[in-house]
Amino acid sequence: MRIPNLYAGGRPVFSFEFFPPKSQAGHQALLRTIAELARLEPGFVSVTSHPRGETRNRTADLVIQIQAELGITAMAHVTCMHQAPEALLETLQRLEAQGIGNVLALRGDPPPEPAPAPARGGFRHASELAAFIRSEGLHLAIGGACYPEKHPEAPSFEADLDNLKRKLDAGAEFLITQLFLDNSHYLRFRERAAAAGITAPIVPGIMPMVSHRNLQTVMRLSPGSETPAALRRALGEAKNDGEALEIGVEWATRQCAGLLEAGAPGVHFYTLNRSPASRRVRENLAI
Repeated sequence: MRIPNLYAGGRPVFSFEFFPPKSQAGHQALLRTIAELARLEPGFVSVTSHPRGETRNRTADLVIQIQAELGITAMAHVTCMHQAPEALLETLQRLEAQGIGNVLALRGDPPPEPAPAPARGGFRHASELAAFIRSEGLHLAIGGACYPEKHPEAPSFEADLDNLKRKLDAGAEFLITQLFLDNSHYLRFRERAAAAGITAPIVPGIMPMVSHRNLQTVMRLSPGSETPAALRRALGEAKNDGEALEIGVEWATRQCAGLLEAGAPGVHFYTLNRSPASRRVRENLAI
């Protein structure tokens, strides 16, 4: 199933994101987790790739296995900055040959040097990867990432939207946002995107925060994203893990309900390979 077709169906699409485990035990545990989520009828699941492409093959292996063995549409994340085009093409062709119809085209993280350089003959931007996929005649649906609170490297919201339009013009067909914890950021971003002529589905990415430490860690990895004071305070005052989990699930449930009421095309859950919180949020929505 092509993911853009899911979003065109008129019903909210729920999806879950995972990363490739490092061990065989972790791999088997993840497959059990995804199998348990199947009863919630997710539109698709996605599997991340290391920002420098180091898990490219493991990502491909896992999405192929999920789709073949569990019958759930699976999307592979593909990062491009540190990949030679020949290696990328080999992976993309393999995915398509194995029945995978969807990829999320990402730049990946630059190295720490002041002037990061791509792999020889490679790409600096996700828009270049999207254009490459189209130029090679691959019949893959392409998704892209976006940042409701602005990409941390973009000098302005206007420049960020210009780059996003470039990615869509190159072939991306839907967008999944970086996580956010205040819906006003998504709603304002969607308005700005519409004013800029962007019509692709913009899917909110949500992660239930299940502890104060979880919140601190995740937001450290999300430069420029706002941490609502009420959530920070509530998690900081939680008496135990169980209470913190309830706080995180309730907050994310309210977020998702508000987003869907405002017309969001679905919700993409960032799970960190742990499903209980995301599963409970999805069950609470009763859609």
